[in-house]
Amino acid sequence: MLRAFLRGGPAAGRVRGAGADDDVFLDAPDDRLGPALVAAARGAYGPAAELLAATRAHAEWEHRDRYAGRLAAFARSRAEWLREWRAAAPDDPDALLVEARLTVDRCWDSPARAELLRQAGPAVAAVAEAGGRDPVPWRIVLDTARGAHAGHTEFARLWAQAVRRSPHHYGCHVAALEYLAAASPGAHRECLDFAETAAQDAPEDALVRTLPVRAALGCLTDRGGPGVERTRLDAAADRAIALSAAYPAADPWPAELRNALAYVLVRLGRRREAAEQLRLTGPYATSFPWDRETDDPLGRFLQVRANLQATAPGRRVTAGSGHPRRGRGSRRGPGEH
Repeated sequence: MLRAFLRGGPAAGRVRGAGADDDVFLDAPDDRLGPALVAAARGAYGPAAELLAATRAHAEWEHRDRYAGRLAAFARSRAEWLREWRAAAPDDPDALLVEARLTVDRCWDSPARAELLRQAGPAVAAVAEAGGRDPVPWRIVLDTARGAHAGHTEFARLWAQAVRRSPHHYGCHVAALEYLAAASPGAHRECLDFAETAAQDAPEDALVRTLPVRAALGCLTDRGGPGVERTRLDAAADRAIALSAAYPAADPWPAELRNALAYVLVRLGRRREAAEQLRLTGPYATSFPWDRETDDPLGRFLQVRANLQATAPGRRVTAGSGHPRRGRGSRRGPGEH
């Protein structure tokens, strides 16, 4: 299965930071998504439609993936705007994309997840087939297949469809990595092999170049990772540090990368570098990866940040009180970026 893959190529929260002068935001939208969410809260779908249409027209697949996921998450509690959009434009590929993401997210939370996802699979696949060159609905198809416990042959077929449309799409690679981890418990080296190969083949500025740090996070938390060489985990972190440096500080777009990277660096005992990533992320906390270990990801973010700030700068120490605890992998949802 791994060889086939290698060939194929909640609403934002806000608190006053403890001991800090700035506000801290959880899962804050960027300047493009924010107005669409505000309009949706008022029952208007127009800004969301314009936003997703622009990402499709300009092949901004990473933005499209994240925006569709956030809009679907909002629609779980406030769906009137989406129903109105679907009624006004039943064949709109952007409305269909959000509805497909919403459908899979709702199925994922059910005790009957696998059966519900098998039932939803054909409709989700139809959206993807009709999407032309768009890889984002194929990411949803891959998540659906993982939750439905699809066999290796079937998943590899779907994976080939995804990478044919965009060989370096981060979301599809995350879905494949999560499938590998779930289908082959203990296959930590294989997951890193997949992530490293994807990163090596990608352009310098591609988000998929950070996939190894995602695999490293799995090795260091709920999946353990015994036998994985420390040098590979450090290399994964180093690669992600390089990409993080290319983004501006205090920007919500790279916030999830920096939160995950800080988590991994703390686990590796690289606390000074972890503190630097949290400095770069500024007030932008993200649920992932902190929600792997707690129902209060914002509180955990603040706790780790405070512990890192209390560590004397300029020296590298082993894991201490700010060390993230072992994770709870069952908390992962289908559409995490």
